Amino acid sequence: MSTALGLCGSLRRDSFNRKLLAEAGRLYGGLEEADLRLPLYDGDLEAAEGLPAGVETLARQIADAPAVLIACPEYNKAPPGVLKNALDWISRAPGRVLDGKPVAIMSATAGRAGGERTLAALRLWLVPFGAAVLTGPDVLVGQASGQFDGAGRLTNEINLKALTTLMEKLKTGS
Repeated sequence: MSTALGLCGSLRRDSFNRKLLAEAGRLYGGLEEADLRLPLYDGDLEAAEGLPAGVETLARQIADAPAVLIACPEYNKAPPGVLKNALDWISRAPGRVLDGKPVAIMSATAGRAGGERTLAALRLWLVPFGAAVLTGPDVLVGQASGQFDGAGRLTNEINLKALTTLMEKLKTGS
């Protein structure tokens, strides 16, 4: 099994979603995390300079990966702009790098709902790309500050079971 590509919707080094992404990668069998520190999408920048090098790298990583994992927080009842910005840039890259690509989405949040609105929004955002977004199980890690141990491992058995099932589905394509 090749390494999956991870996209984290939070830029914080120690974010709950980065921990969730690492746990998903462990269960999947390997993970390379993409760098989403990209300039804000700007058509004038693109016209003057073409795609930024970071966007070209991200598009190539997506194209080469057997699967994509997206872990994204929920800010003000929606995914944060860093992920939307990355998707906006990817839409400008040559080819349809997400078309038919298996994608698993998940969320960890400080609140109780665990990012349910974020997952719904991500599904909508990925429709124009033709991504093969898995339909579940939903991995919604609510009250995330108490869901990971000191090593960053997911401790809640219900969430761990859902994540394990999601990664198995991603590996087998079912």
